[in-house]
Amino acid sequence: MTHILVVDDEPRLLRALKINLHARHFSVLTAATGAEALDLAGREPPGAVVLDLGLPDLDSLDVIRGLRAWSPVPIIVLSGRDSPTEKIRALDAGADDYLTKPFVMEELMARLRAVLRRPPGEAAPARAVIGGHEVDVTAATVTGPGGPVRLTPTEWRILALLVASPGRLVPGRQILREVWGPEQEEHGNYLRVYLAGLRRKLEPDPARPRYLITEPGIGYRYQP
Repeated sequence: MTHILVVDDEPRLLRALKINLHARHFSVLTAATGAEALDLAGREPPGAVVLDLGLPDLDSLDVIRGLRAWSPVPIIVLSGRDSPTEKIRALDAGADDYLTKPFVMEELMARLRAVLRRPPGEAAPARAVIGGHEVDVTAATVTGPGGPVRLTPTEWRILALLVASPGRLVPGRQILREVWGPEQEEHGNYLRVYLAGLRRKLEPDPARPRYLITEPGIGYRYQP
């Protein structure tokens, strides 16, 4: 049974979507905030996400980028905003489809079936560049102007997660879970220490990072 994650802060719409998805033999997870959505998606990876564009806590575009950082999961945006600019921003952030409210439930279900039929996303890039340093993901090496750069195993695991999704936000909890395990998801200080070390080794100006970017309260991104 395919899991669908529905993210919206309108209780009536959440309830209607849950009923209609169950009627079509989907299992449903619901979230009313962006933070809850990212957490649920990390714990129980969904087959698709239906995401409201106006959430009370996080910018929904950052939620899209956060999901895209580690998953090719299909994302359908629901929004009361119908301007072309809003649609383009959502699609550029990584959404697969955009449906304006109010909508016909059958149309949403048809679009959901369509995105579920699409093949998985492309493989992560094998190489990345950070200033004058080249990161070879396959060989697990970093080479700078002065030769090889030594990273600790933990630094390497964090860097590999970031460069695997260029330009996309990787939630801090996701990094903590993959590097240190689920029991360490609340220890964001670990990440701050190791990101500072990576910047000292790789950034041209560690005090003003250009490539390893912090998104306060959300996570980190590798910006090519």
